[in-house]
Amino acid sequence: MPESGRSRNGAAVVPAQDHEAQPRFWLAAYTRSRHEQQVAQQFQRKNLGCLLPTFERLARWSDRVKRARAPLFPGYVFVQVSDKERAQVLETVGVVSLVSRAGKAVTLSQDDIAQLQACCLRAGSIEPHPYLKVGRRVRVKHGPFSGWEGTLVEKQNSRRLVITIEQIMKAVAINIDGADVEALN
Repeated sequence: MPESGRSRNGAAVVPAQDHEAQPRFWLAAYTRSRHEQQVAQQFQRKNLGCLLPTFERLARWSDRVKRARAPLFPGYVFVQVSDKERAQVLETVGVVSLVSRAGKAVTLSQDDIAQLQACCLRAGSIEPHPYLKVGRRVRVKHGPFSGWEGTLVEKQNSRRLVITIEQIMKAVAINIDGADVEALN
């Protein structure tokens, strides 16, 4: 991971600063429509750790087709903060709220964040996927995603592993060979 700025695929990544060694948690900030990039830039200026995963898509205009980057989870930027820094997140222009349950901000697990960071390194092989509540759960046996669990689906004769982020009810799909996964009970 680079020290700050962008990863190789263009995802905004900023390491969290050590503010008096307070415990830090990853939260999902819900943003105004199409404000993800601006929010991530403001988090960077505030020295807050953040992650904005992106993917490559084909953008079609009337006269041309072009590859463009888009947020993997439209409307969300992930931010690492202490309890004292939460107010800075909510005061950021473009942030609507923190993803919460029963009035309390929901923290994301380190495993979820590690998976998102790994996805950022392979932006060409991931894409958004509809959130799946039911489906075949599998574990990857071989390759760079070994140990990951997700739902195996098929799309256009290729197999994909769908990784879900429960807290924001979003998912991503990763191309994977069906022989590299095993079913979970």
